[in-house]
Amino acid sequence: MSRFLIIRLGSLGDLVHAVPAVAKLRAAHPDAQIDWLVERAHAALLDQVPAISNVIVLQGRSLSGWLATRAELRAQRYDVAIDLQGLMKSAALARLSGATRVIGFDTKALREPAARLFYTEQVHVGEARHVIDKNLALVRTLDPWTPGPKGPKGPKGPLDPWTPGLLKLSPSPALDSLRSSGVSEFALLNPGAAWPNKQWPPESFAAVARWLHATYGWTPVVLWGPGEEVIADAIVAGAGGVAVRAPKTTFNDLLSLARESKVFVSGDTGPLHLACAMGAPVVALFGPTTERRNGPWDDRDVSISRYDRCDCHYERVCRRAAADWCLGTISVDEVTSAITRRLVAS
Repeated sequence: MSRFLIIRLGSLGDLVHAVPAVAKLRAAHPDAQIDWLVERAHAALLDQVPAISNVIVLQGRSLSGWLATRAELRAQRYDVAIDLQGLMKSAALARLSGATRVIGFDTKALREPAARLFYTEQVHVGEARHVIDKNLALVRTLDPWTPGPKGPKGPKGPLDPWTPGLLKLSPSPALDSLRSSGVSEFALLNPGAAWPNKQWPPESFAAVARWLHATYGWTPVVLWGPGEEVIADAIVAGAGGVAVRAPKTTFNDLLSLARESKVFVSGDTGPLHLACAMGAPVVALFGPTTERRNGPWDDRDVSISRYDRCDCHYERVCRRAAADWCLGTISVDEVTSAITRRLVAS
């Protein structure tokens, strides 16, 4: 039996983007052991990935934590370790696993070029490609296959056009809570993000919420994560009583809510990519990051981008004056027009 180790420690969106490659590896090796090393904060998401045999959690950032992780990995006697992250940290863990083959991206595609020193093999994946394509290219070096067409999928289709069943769903208390409160048809608004530079203004989300309710009669449901309750409440208040704050959500809840939503509006953050994975109709807002690498996979989804005019690429906080902030220049009319185009394409 072949034994594979996948290393993608975080973040949430990048974990989602790695799932199609892991599913493809499982399809090629149905009887293999495929384990995934991840940081504790994101481990719960991997419970929704049926292609994985075992989830291995990095045991802290201390020397003792790394040594404990190393011992756990080496006990599995992996044949291949695949680094889908491209950092010194992830590459070092891949080598510490004791795997016979340690595979990573070509040097130009690495976030930290020195990571190449830990690999036994590097795979050229190209630069101007979506991260999903890059991950698939890395796995393809083990089992070549001919990709199918990257065309539009069904309205609830999977993230990867070649491999169905990427993520599994369990009963969702959050969805049940919305249903029991009388919310039947709803749109999801996701205003939060780890970077302030990725957060579209709450007052703009509130205006979109009012438009959604007036135009379609749907209830706008505002998602929130830890520390984002104030943002969500400001949008609900600004929407004049037509929007509601979502119940507290787990990864499974986010997947279930996204699957049932009429449309999902969000900046470039983890819940956006979960929504894409579930086939939700998506309108995505991009400022300091590029939709060419991180954007929705479905060609029917709509991305509104300010990346080409942004001069603070991949920075957490914008360096411009507030009036000239790239993401802030996206208007409510642009977003409502994008929602209309996306829904027509469904």
